[in-house]
Amino acid sequence: MPRQKGLLRRTVMTTLALALALPATAQPISSDQIATILASPDRTAADRTNDLRRKPQQMLEFFALQPGLVAVDLSAAGGYTTELVARAIGPTGAVYGQSRPPPGANAPRPAAAEGNSNPNLPTPAAPPRFRPSPEALAERAERMKAAGVAVAPITAVVRPFEDPFPPELAEGRVDVVTLIFNYHDLGHMLVDRAAMNRAAFRALKSGGTYIIADHSGRPGTGISEAGTLHRIEEAFLRQEVEAAGFRFAAEGNFLRNPADPRDKNTPDPPMPKDEFVVKFVKP
Repeated sequence: MPRQKGLLRRTVMTTLALALALPATAQPISSDQIATILASPDRTAADRTNDLRRKPQQMLEFFALQPGLVAVDLSAAGGYTTELVARAIGPTGAVYGQSRPPPGANAPRPAAAEGNSNPNLPTPAAPPRFRPSPEALAERAERMKAAGVAVAPITAVVRPFEDPFPPELAEGRVDVVTLIFNYHDLGHMLVDRAAMNRAAFRALKSGGTYIIADHSGRPGTGISEAGTLHRIEEAFLRQEVEAAGFRFAAEGNFLRNPADPRDKNTPDPPMPKDEFVVKFVKP
């Protein structure tokens, strides 16, 4: 009997030690932890400037991330959000930053793509060359590694929006999907958004979250002003996402600006754009 009690005691102590050693995945990271992430000295000056507009403290609190999650950042672009998610999830998690393949040199441009309410606008001059998203993500990962920051590994994924998840993630392997300030662009890019949303639904685990932020359009405009004002009507977006099977879960109002008339790309007089952040859950 004494031997059995000793074995039981060692078993309990071992279990407790393992529980303490494992990531606290039951609770999202705290506000204090987020503040520490944002104050990290290795973050770039450009990201800190971006913080003034993006309000990452409130954004990460709304994300409710936990250590050890698997996250996919759709339309990762320069990786501002991807990096923050990698820092929040930590080294026991994994983050994927998706971007679409570059269009071919001779790819046809539609005369009136969906989302462009004025297709006869003159073609703008070519913008300056930006780094491809995989290059930007690799640079971020290397910088954090050099600074000794413990973050989730970042994997660049180059896939079309209609099928954005690599095979190893495509069926119930993802905890959170983010799409920040780019859903509206899918309108004038002629992306099959229904296919993309269905792919996100399949890739997420039950209880997983799909979080989208975008520039708010006026009621009744849908996605018709995506190519001109770079806005989308929130109710229209919610309807599209819910059609894939998602359940609306929450809305963040920390980027709202009721004074924005929402009738221009850049508000006049100058002010922050009215923006919304919405969270959906896979039942």
